[in-house]
Amino acid sequence: MATTNSLHHHHTSYQHHRHNLQYQSHFTPTSLSLKHPTSTPAFSSLICSPSSSSSTFVSAALTTNSSAITTETTTKFDVLATHLINQDFKKADEETRRLLIQIAGEAAIKRGYVFFSEVKSISVEDLQAIDNLWTKHSDGRFGYSVQRKIWLKVKKDFTRFFIKVEWMKLLDTEVVQYNYRAFPDEFKWELNDETPLGHLPLTNALRGTQLLKCVLSHPAFEIDGDDNEEGEEAENRGGGKAQTKDTRVFKTDYSF
Repeated sequence: MATTNSLHHHHTSYQHHRHNLQYQSHFTPTSLSLKHPTSTPAFSSLICSPSSSSSTFVSAALTTNSSAITTETTTKFDVLATHLINQDFKKADEETRRLLIQIAGEAAIKRGYVFFSEVKSISVEDLQAIDNLWTKHSDGRFGYSVQRKIWLKVKKDFTRFFIKVEWMKLLDTEVVQYNYRAFPDEFKWELNDETPLGHLPLTNALRGTQLLKCVLSHPAFEIDGDDNEEGEEAENRGGGKAQTKDTRVFKTDYSF
């Protein structure tokens, strides 16, 4: 009888111990799942603190957009500047001619060329912008302001001016004779030691010198006192003493 009670006691203890083990094994995972992982950020931090990748994306987007805006914001003189930077003086001369038509007004644009009477309506800022680009990218050898100084030195004599800037060439004749260079092949489109001062940009004188006179007389290029400069004596292109104007023969067919 004692043996039977002892067996019953051990069986009851075993069942109770087994029940406790099952209870613990059943609830342990649940208690772990309720614990917040320490590596997970709080919800407020996800809302208020943008991630570095998000910041990088926004910054890149803004930078790209800013670059696009900068690229689209160009000036009317950018093409001229590009040609001059590349030392492509022939294209720069063509672009200058196009710009003069554009800034002279609607009538000049429709007509395709500029009347001398329209030059006065061109703003000082526009002409100075064109001239500054020419002088800057030619080491001060080209530009309207350079041509004006030469023109004043020869007392506004266009024949002497054309000879000085070499828009005319000396012919190999017994009499001192000059002829206008053929456009565009006989003009000098490279900048070197032999390129004459003020050779570019060209101004079409097909209809006379009034247009060039108005350009060189424009307030954009006026300097106090520069109109009183003493004139230079004409250079002797044929050797020996300087020739008088009466001995020179000039053609009046402007070809540029």
